[in-house]
Amino acid sequence: MAAASNLQSEDQFLCSICLDVFTDPVSTPCGHNFCKNCITEHWNTSDRCQCPMCNEAFTTRPDLRVNTLFSEMVVQFRQSAQQKTSSSSSEQQVSKPGEVPCDFCTGTKLKALKSCLVCLASYCETHLEPHLTTSRLKKHQLIDPVENLEDRMCMKHDKPLELFCKTDQTCVCMLCLVVDHKMHDVVPVKEEYEGKKAKLGKTEAEIQQMIQKRRLKIQEIKHSVDLSEENADREIAEGVQVFTALKESVERGQANLIKTIKEKQKTTEKQAEAFIKELEQEISELTKRRAEVEQLSRSEDQLHLLQSVQSLKAAPPTKDWTEVSVRPSYEGTVVKAVAQLEETLSKEIKKLLEDELKRVQQYAVDVTLDPDTAHPHLILSDDGKQVNHGDVRKNLPDNPERFSNYVSVLGKQSFSSGRFYFEVQVKGKTKWDLGVGRESINRKGGITLRPKDGYWIICLRNGNEYEAPAGPDVSLSLKSQPQKVGVFVDYEEGLVSFYDVDAAALIYSFTGCYFTEKLFPFFSPCFHDGGKNSAPLIISPVNQAE
Repeated sequence: MAAASNLQSEDQFLCSICLDVFTDPVSTPCGHNFCKNCITEHWNTSDRCQCPMCNEAFTTRPDLRVNTLFSEMVVQFRQSAQQKTSSSSSEQQVSKPGEVPCDFCTGTKLKALKSCLVCLASYCETHLEPHLTTSRLKKHQLIDPVENLEDRMCMKHDKPLELFCKTDQTCVCMLCLVVDHKMHDVVPVKEEYEGKKAKLGKTEAEIQQMIQKRRLKIQEIKHSVDLSEENADREIAEGVQVFTALKESVERGQANLIKTIKEKQKTTEKQAEAFIKELEQEISELTKRRAEVEQLSRSEDQLHLLQSVQSLKAAPPTKDWTEVSVRPSYEGTVVKAVAQLEETLSKEIKKLLEDELKRVQQYAVDVTLDPDTAHPHLILSDDGKQVNHGDVRKNLPDNPERFSNYVSVLGKQSFSSGRFYFEVQVKGKTKWDLGVGRESINRKGGITLRPKDGYWIICLRNGNEYEAPAGPDVSLSLKSQPQKVGVFVDYEEGLVSFYDVDAAALIYSFTGCYFTEKLFPFFSPCFHDGGKNSAPLIISPVNQAE
């Protein structure tokens, strides 16, 4: 019964100075009890001799006598507490490596449940009880157990680190503020903790978004591989259809065609695998970093968060995957293979090119000329479908979009994805330039019409000289002079092809292009050359034959 009473009022057995169970308890004349060493040390360091509990002053330091009855009660309390600790030790977990041990367990150290930021100590379930039951200790701040509580004290002044210096990005005590950080921007630790915690939450969300973008990119690449495989199957089927009709002399060409397409597909798949592997590695790194940030952002330990956030690992990967894609190159493969056997396969080539032209004509778009880009010497029709060179230079505003030296004009329509096709009549002309240009092309002064400068065109000079300014220029040998030229672009595949519409023949293809900007149709009727080249360039409607 007595033991139970002791346990129910255990705060009576705590010294108000050390806040621990009495050791050698003595009584003052006013009737209050203290540890002998505690009260002695207190009076040794105090200017006045008074009771710490009731503040009763003594003219002379009183003789401290042992309270025999109270001492016996303290002994009983200790024994009861030890028995309670012994019986509960089996239920509590023993501290393991990496876990915070109780600072007050003797012998076997139990796992700490909480750490006190006021006492700078960690407590198991038993030793934590005074902090949960004693009114004075209930005011102390308890957190999840942490090690090295002494790090929370200023090494220079031995005071709690209660402030955060924004100027030096470090935690300081009250004396640091006066001595070393007087003119700095200093805020309470809690205020900085809340700000940093909010930023960590935002960082975690940003990392999660980066992970999601990379997962979507993986899906996009896988989809590109599927489409690439479909294109490969289609190309193989067309090739087989062509070569099946040939004799034994051309069977090697069929095998080579299939091999080439499969090698391109294999290269595409390897490229995709490499992209996916890199993306998955970044996801792994970002996931790991997110876990670190998430764990830190959930911490209730203000000081630990502020000290740890400075030492986070290096910034996560910031590679921009937006423009990364798998760009297989199959267009024209069958055409090139059959062209090598032109002498014996003229009929097959003709049929194949007709089918090819029909296919690209399915992507016909309506193109009109943009007067805001036209050189002042150019004359545009009212419907925006014709352009030719005139003798008189018109007085037009020299806006940034307008060509100032080269007699050129762009289409109003721009394209940044997919496929598009348009046809231009060039009949009766001795000079012209046709193709596409990217949005950022130079439109002032001297212009070089090459892919590296943003132009993918073919041109006619001297009535019968065709070339593709590919850097170096490529001379084009054509069987007949085109009267109508078709321009086809596959943005994702990086392909720009030119066709002789009437002959259903491929004139030239730019392959392996890399487009990142808007593309505009490009037209130049060139100078009229004294009337020899006065015929206009005419954007013609596409006749899609059945």
